Amino acid sequence: MHVVKESVAIIGAGPAGLITARWLAEHGFEPVLFEAADKLGGQWNTANAASATWRGMRTNTSRIMSAFSDLDHAADVATYPRQDQMFAYLERYAARFDLVRRIRFDTRVLRLEAAPHGAWTIRSRTGGVEQEESFRRVIVATGAQSSTDVPEIRGMESFAGRLGMVHAAQYDGPERYRGHSVLVAGASISALEIAADLAFNQARVISTARRQRYILPKLIGGVPTEHVMFTRAATLAGEILPPEAQAEGLKAAVLRAGGSPEQYGAPAPDADIFAAGISQSQSFLPAVAEGRITMRPWIDLIDGDKVYFSDGTVDAPDAIVFATGYRLSLPWLAPEIAATLAFDGNGLDLHAHTFHPELPGLAFVGLYNLVGPFLPVLELQARWIAYTLTGLVPPPSSAEMNRGLASCREMRSRAQQPVLHALAVTLARAAGVEPDLRDFPHLERALLFGPLSPVSFRLHGPDRLEDAAARTMAAAEAFGAIRGEGFTPDESRMRNLLGLASSAAA
Repeated sequence: MHVVKESVAIIGAGPAGLITARWLAEHGFEPVLFEAADKLGGQWNTANAASATWRGMRTNTSRIMSAFSDLDHAADVATYPRQDQMFAYLERYAARFDLVRRIRFDTRVLRLEAAPHGAWTIRSRTGGVEQEESFRRVIVATGAQSSTDVPEIRGMESFAGRLGMVHAAQYDGPERYRGHSVLVAGASISALEIAADLAFNQARVISTARRQRYILPKLIGGVPTEHVMFTRAATLAGEILPPEAQAEGLKAAVLRAGGSPEQYGAPAPDADIFAAGISQSQSFLPAVAEGRITMRPWIDLIDGDKVYFSDGTVDAPDAIVFATGYRLSLPWLAPEIAATLAFDGNGLDLHAHTFHPELPGLAFVGLYNLVGPFLPVLELQARWIAYTLTGLVPPPSSAEMNRGLASCREMRSRAQQPVLHALAVTLARAAGVEPDLRDFPHLERALLFGPLSPVSFRLHGPDRLEDAAARTMAAAEAFGAIRGEGFTPDESRMRNLLGLASSAAA
């Protein structure tokens, strides 16, 4: 009997759109991807007008955590892949799973709105030709970093530095800034990485931020930070410890890993690590300590070629780079959908960042600013969506989604970003793919204290892999994150805190 596959529209062909298409196709759907650019890759395609990456940029997450579960990076890729290597990886992934033929390139979505009988209408334009199509199901996977956010500063329109003023999204490497003074505004990862990139390439760098964050290095004792900090053990501890204890434990771990900014000559952050926030860079604080970067408080006024700071100091930079973040841009979203989602340019009200109870047939992937590696979480979202559509797992109930919406609103009220380990485990449980430690006693240490590698979510449930156990162990042992067979004293104390029974590995 001939089976007609159901088409599902996916808006965006970056990492989120590609992984969603891969899993929908795996489970019998016909994904149709709408992509405004002429190539796939999203942020990793530097030719994409919406890309905020630059040539030579490197990831801040390891090659193990910057990949999907069924395709590793090439053997010659270093611990932290370059932009071009990430782009090549996504092209290779799309080719492996026959996704390219499903992408409509140079196709810009103009409108997404509700249609009769529970469907959704997409109006799009390709080469000047507009068309309307209806789909029962639509997945929005455009990413959260598509519209630049620049704060309002008195006099900024008068800036007269010879190299001008740009957002980090327009930064394309240090070459044009060599020998010049550059003010880098912001405390995000991009801000710190750009400031360090410039400082080590013969620019005089001034760094300013509205608040000083704690800063994690990319490596802790030679091990990628997310392999050490963003673990299942951290998730389970966060579920039983009060917020004050979580903050205390997190701050202690951050200080052990990289010290406090004032030790390097930067301002002291707020004593409350949740109020201060966390950023990440391997080279920023050492560059401050070496005098390569000068720290200033936030900007009070720009007047021609001079910048006045809130402490009364003045500088005359040749350029300003605003690495002050992004706003969520969904200009094609119908007003009634935007209102239901409480869309305000900063976020959306969604259950587990994926579903809304009043918008059946509509789902979202990757529309959040995540603390930690994105690709493993994107894959879990994609699998959860595919499994609910096929009935492999039940869809969340109305009560579950309403609780999820309440949690989302609370996080948004605190401007709190989701963190890799908490969101990954939440999605894995929903998708039925979170491994039970009792089923894998030989992997308990790797699963608890090793990285949340994408393949560790292929041990159990739909689409499990035969080699997942060996690959999970290999990911845990990579870079020396897990050494030897026995638990360390710290790991044993954590296991006791979590109430886990002893095992043969203890």
